[in-house]
Amino acid sequence: MLAALGFTTIILFLLLTMTKRVSVLIALVLIPVLAALAGGFGGDLGKMILDGLGKVAPTGIMIAFAVLYFSLMIDAGLFDPLIRGILKLAKADPMRIAVGTAVLTMCVALDGDGASTFLITISALLPVYRRLGMSPLVLSGVVCLGAGVMNLIPWGGPTARAMASLKLDSSQVFTPVLPAMAAGIAWVLVAAYLIGARERRRLGKLSMPEGEGPSERVTGERAVGEASSERVAGEGPGTLLAPARRNRALTAFNLILTLVLLVALVLQVMPLPVLFVVGFAIALLVNHPTWERQQELLERHAKSVVLVTTMIFAAGVFTGILTGTKMITEMAGAFVQIIPDSLGGHLPVLVALTGMPLSLVFTPDAYYFGVLPVLAETASGFGGDPAEIARAAILGQMTTGFPLSPLTASTFILVGMSGVQLGEHQRFIFGWAFASTLVMTVVALLTGAFAL
Repeated sequence: MLAALGFTTIILFLLLTMTKRVSVLIALVLIPVLAALAGGFGGDLGKMILDGLGKVAPTGIMIAFAVLYFSLMIDAGLFDPLIRGILKLAKADPMRIAVGTAVLTMCVALDGDGASTFLITISALLPVYRRLGMSPLVLSGVVCLGAGVMNLIPWGGPTARAMASLKLDSSQVFTPVLPAMAAGIAWVLVAAYLIGARERRRLGKLSMPEGEGPSERVTGERAVGEASSERVAGEGPGTLLAPARRNRALTAFNLILTLVLLVALVLQVMPLPVLFVVGFAIALLVNHPTWERQQELLERHAKSVVLVTTMIFAAGVFTGILTGTKMITEMAGAFVQIIPDSLGGHLPVLVALTGMPLSLVFTPDAYYFGVLPVLAETASGFGGDPAEIARAAILGQMTTGFPLSPLTASTFILVGMSGVQLGEHQRFIFGWAFASTLVMTVVALLTGAFAL
């Protein structure tokens, strides 16, 4: 009963959001609430929702201040040299820009944190896409592909969970799939090339008018760098530095602060929400020392913060209810029971092929701590190696699939900052992401990571 109710809730959510019948925010809140009432959990509804909200609260806080921080840095022109470099190498070619997006994403994703990967790459590249009129779906899609494959690294969530769940180490789980991961990386570059080539055919090879800054808005506003210079030059009487020198000093400070913040993030010096709260406060004070300028910046970016954080808290409601009602647990058990005995010997391949789509149904904890142990035990009954099940699972479950899943808060960072709808993003990139899993599965079979 609960399993059926859970699957119905997930399917209804996907149908309504992908067909744009309702907004994602409404679907994330009302569909699970109605499911809980239908299942007789009305009395516990408040506690389940609060539990879910409590679990995503740190992420929501981090995102709110991270969006403000990177928005401030974009306004200050910190990313303009990077953007100019990308445009110079890409020569305003959408295909080259798409490939550059994939390369940048995979480099940033080495820290193993999807949220920070999306925050950094989208903040840096969105002005480029806007300036050239490229579709934001290309940006969110290519970033999704790059971050998904790189999420296989041992310090990333899925692989770490797989090792902990089955009491294995990285040499048993990750090392054997290294060739498959390399193939996945190569596929991402090919996919970015193909997606970019399609975008180039749509737009034609673009050119950057001489003399225009890379941060200039498509709407015809002045370049951010120009506006930033004007703001800095006019802030406060008695400024000791000339505007040009003050701009250089401010850019150097912003660069150092951002690098320190990123290093602290990778080293986990403090919790991520604390790092971004403190970092933004320092950046705001130095870049906009007057109260009026501080309020102006907060008001200008309030919309972006609200759009992203409300989605994250709504996702907390969704996962809180599915977890609190035990729908997730029952769905895990039901999924394992439907595997016929005839497929028992082919379980690793089945796990690999279903892992990516099931990212839309199971949270990473529910799958790796609920479903995976049962699958591993089932494989043992058929004479298989549990480690092969773990290797197969990480080829898709919350790796290539996590940037499309409504069950992870970082997905809403990706779509929110890119300015696209979740359903549009899923329709656009699902096939490409699933192809990443297919490529890695084939190579894993060829290299003996698991048997057919």
